[in-house]
Amino acid sequence: MPFLGEFSALLTAVLWSFTSIAFSHAAEKIGSIQLNMNRLLLATLFLFLTIIIFNINYHISSNQILNLSISGIIGLVIGDSFLFKAYRQIGARLSILLMSFAPGISTIMGYFFLSERISFLGIIGMLITLMGIILVVSERNKSPETKYKMTPIGFFNGFMGAAGQAGGLVFAKLAFDQGNINGFVATFVRIFSSVIIFLPVLLIFRKYNNPFKTYKNNIKAFGSTLGGTVFGPYLGITFSMIAVAYTKVGIAATLMSTMPVIMLPLVKYIYKDKLGWRSIIGAFITVAGVAILFLR
Repeated sequence: MPFLGEFSALLTAVLWSFTSIAFSHAAEKIGSIQLNMNRLLLATLFLFLTIIIFNINYHISSNQILNLSISGIIGLVIGDSFLFKAYRQIGARLSILLMSFAPGISTIMGYFFLSERISFLGIIGMLITLMGIILVVSERNKSPETKYKMTPIGFFNGFMGAAGQAGGLVFAKLAFDQGNINGFVATFVRIFSSVIIFLPVLLIFRKYNNPFKTYKNNIKAFGSTLGGTVFGPYLGITFSMIAVAYTKVGIAATLMSTMPVIMLPLVKYIYKDKLGWRSIIGAFITVAGVAILFLR
């Protein structure tokens, strides 16, 4: 299928837009570490059942397992832990603004680790897309999220979240370059390996609470966690794996970063936010950049 990687990256951005809002709410209620672990456990269960029920071929090499495991630890354990902290400290909008660093970091890492070369037209498309995204998220927001302001620690956590996502994509690409892998299988290996590393550490340092007790008195937080897990780790990450398998890491990361533009109607509906001229112009610029990436 032509542009399978690009379309998968855009679908990832759509799914992650819903995830961002759901996890932002859940993180405020139960904490970023608790949320991160709970969504990984739920996603592991969903992916395992999917692979078994649909009899998906799960045979992959040991090197692919190693690269996917490293990808999961960097992207899901380290990167997302920083991102969830940023959600709590500076809110979803500013956190996503800092995640705009991910395409640039991905492109640089792809050049050095994967020998990926992006055409001049592709670079122009990436820059135009990122300009549109930055214009959208830099607009002043009159929603309840105005309580959030950029802080040094918030900036650090957001930037580290972007770096973690970039590193995770690069190691996932290394695994796909070594042979064909089903997207659900790749996602399962990434997430399961993260659980194996992350859960014992949290239990040893007593940073993880019983999820049944956690959600017993906060049903809405469970609903947000469940919904965010389906759209994010289960479907979103799976399509992100398909994206990096069929297109270059930098381009995949750029298209995934269109979340802020895709989130505009969601923010308007949920937070009753009015769309200003920056959001509207930024959306058009982003669409133009995406079009260039498809036409490159």
